[in-house]
Formats: sequence, structure tokens, C-alpha cells
Amino acid sequence: MDEIDNNILFHLENNARLPMTELGKLVGLSQPAVTERVKRMEEKGVIEEYRTLFSPHKLNKQSTAYVLFRTRDCHAFLDFCRSSPEVVECYRISGEHNYLLKILTESTQGLEEFENKCDSFGTYTTLIVMSSPIPFKKLIQGTNLMAVQSITSIKKEKK
Repeated sequence: MDEIDNNILFHLENNARLPMTELGKLVGLSQPAVTERVKRMEEKGVIEEYRTLFSPHKLNKQSTAYVLFRTRDCHAFLDFCRSSPEVVECYRISGEHNYLLKILTESTQGLEEFENKCDSFGTYTTLIVMSSPIPFKKLIQGTNLMAVQSITSIKKEKK
């Protein structure tokens, strides 16, 4: 991957719905050239998928919690997690607990009901989210290379 690929990823991470023609203009490539680069990154698995982010609060999911879970029956527990709509993320972790779950529910009462269903699988500690000062951080840090190049050329012309 070169600087152009990183710049493509930067723009797609900020707006995955960008038309290839516009993306090409932003990175200084023709539409076919940028399309080929994106396709190559998809084939290599650099770009895994394109998603839409929803506002949990607008979907009446008012309560977010993380649950540290310890179980001896991992297969049954994972089946339970896969079938539970409250579980939006599940990580296998090291240490005292086996799993870290991210839970979204309509209320703390909904969280309590979810926890009651968990009781038969093991023990857990629940951490209720109070706020999200950094709710999402982009992986690709960068700038629009074409804008930087334009500013640089303007500065050179003024000298």
C-alpha cells in the first residue's frame, strides 16, 4: 500500500458512499484507476465491507453496557450470544474473564432482563456506559492529498 491507497482509505472511511469519480478527483486519479485500486484493496481484504452507522438512541436503545463474562461452557455461551439481539459485539479476551460483550438495550431494566438470562452460563461483571467522549475513532489518519498539493503549489506561485 502506498500513500495514494492510504488517501483512498481516508476518504472512504469518512464517506463510504463516495462515487468513484469523486474519489478519483480527491486523490488525483482517473475513475478507472481509483476503481481498480479500491477493487484490489477489497480483494486483499484491506477493505472488508461497507457499513452504515445508526444512532442507538434514535432506535430506542438508551442503555449501553459492557459485560465481562466468565464461563466454562464457551460453545453454549457463544450460541446464546449469537441469538441474543442485545449483544452487538463479543470479544474473546485473556485474563480473569473469557469474554467482553457490548450490550444495547432500551433501558437498564432491559439490561437486567438480559443479565437474568446470562445467569445460567457463568459469572459476570457489568459496566454501564455513562457517556461516550470518544464514541468512534477513525483508523486512517490523513488529509486530502490533492488539497495539500494545491495549497503547496499556490504557496510556490506566490514566492
